[in-house]
Amino acid sequence: MEFVRLTKDNIEQEHICCAIANNKDSQVSSKKKWLEERLKEGLVFLKGNVRGKCFIEYIPAEYAWAPVEADNYIYINCFWVSGQFKGQGNSNELLNTCIEDAKQQGKKGLVILSADKKRPYLSDPKYLKYKGFEVVDTAMPYYELLCLKFDKNSDSPKFMKHVKNPHIDKEGFVLYYSSQCPFIAKYVPLIEAIAKNKGLKFEAIHLNSAKQAKMAPAPFTTYSMFYNGDFVTNEIFSEKKFEQMIEKVNEN
Repeated sequence: MEFVRLTKDNIEQEHICCAIANNKDSQVSSKKKWLEERLKEGLVFLKGNVRGKCFIEYIPAEYAWAPVEADNYIYINCFWVSGQFKGQGNSNELLNTCIEDAKQQGKKGLVILSADKKRPYLSDPKYLKYKGFEVVDTAMPYYELLCLKFDKNSDSPKFMKHVKNPHIDKEGFVLYYSSQCPFIAKYVPLIEAIAKNKGLKFEAIHLNSAKQAKMAPAPFTTYSMFYNGDFVTNEIFSEKKFEQMIEKVNEN
């Protein structure tokens, strides 16, 4: 497969894989605007030259929108190969390109957010561990920080202390999110409208910088939902799933 690296010159015409094809769609424009700013910070978005989910997105860890301490590492924001593009060596090629890039930059290795098992919107720990990544830190309720070190003697990345046990001092539904994922632009306003129509206490906090994201109360800063102070999920909810959650908390 041919791979394409996004640049400021080709980002407008390139399909960004995980969002719909229409560049005028709010999901696409939001993600591309976010990407354009990150390109200046060394972000790499490498994608298959296809209209589908076959890409890796990574950035120097000091610029990562993640509450981790990973000096001189590369942080993988998202790594997604799905459907018809699996089983053809595409995952290996994307990851190997990232590894070689990191080595050329003199980095200590790669770090990525995962979980105790395959969970929505988080990278598959089984594949990553097969490729040599190891768990270097954990955070409640199921998060794992995985690392691929180029030198086993290098210091290990770790979660910042304030996200080890995600909790906030606010009542009702509180959502922390960023524009890192294109689906955010569509689904956050939809569930916000549902909450308003039902008279529910709901607050959406948009993280607008890496500094804000690093101080977010949970490891996954793209989307983290809390209810009455407790962490609930990092899964980006559709209207149906949010309605189901409302029913569940009402039962309790």
